[in-house]
Amino acid sequence: MTELEDRLERFETLTAECELIAKLATDSKKREFYLKLGDQYRQLAVDMRQAIATRAAA
Repeated sequence: MTELEDRLERFETLTAECELIAKLATDSKKREFYLKLGDQYRQLAVDMRQAIATRAAA
């Protein structure tokens, strides 16, 4: 697995963890924080997939 694929896997894992924490959070501020953080990790995963695709096409 390449370094980019490792990072992609990590971002996907962090996204899932944030979503789980948000789902279990009883405090609305913490829930909102982890939902936003999960969205940021999701976007990083999308960007990483694009980088991998670009590198594969080159």
